[in-house]
Amino acid sequence: MDWLDALSPHWFWLSLGLILGAAEIMLPGFFLIWLAGAAIVTGMLVWVLPIPIAGQVGLFAVLAIVMVYAAKSWMVRNPGALGDPLLNHRAERLVGETVTVVEALDGGNGRVKVGDSVWMAKGADAPVGARLRVIGSDSGALLVEPA
Repeated sequence: MDWLDALSPHWFWLSLGLILGAAEIMLPGFFLIWLAGAAIVTGMLVWVLPIPIAGQVGLFAVLAIVMVYAAKSWMVRNPGALGDPLLNHRAERLVGETVTVVEALDGGNGRVKVGDSVWMAKGADAPVGARLRVIGSDSGALLVEPA
């Protein structure tokens, strides 16, 4: 048991912080980094102060709660801009694009070609080959008007 006595508790906390930091990189989300920070701060304090095990666990718990709460509060006050807010809204991304009618719009419904794909379209009647502009979307169909 001499090796266990030689093992300093600060190495446990610093290692735990590194493991949690690595897990944050591998797993989706933005939570484990705050626990990693709490573990690293605990390890640094244990390195310089003689804190009993129960105190170390309590210190880690308090730091974890404070860090998570502070990070959440900061993120609520400072929301980040999304890189591409229309990323998962394919039809909305097409607003303003010019499309070609491949199935005549008759009675307000037809099909248009966008790039290399064909979409359902709603709008004023238009013959095959007509060029239209996308102005919006409705239930997966593109809303179009004469270009």
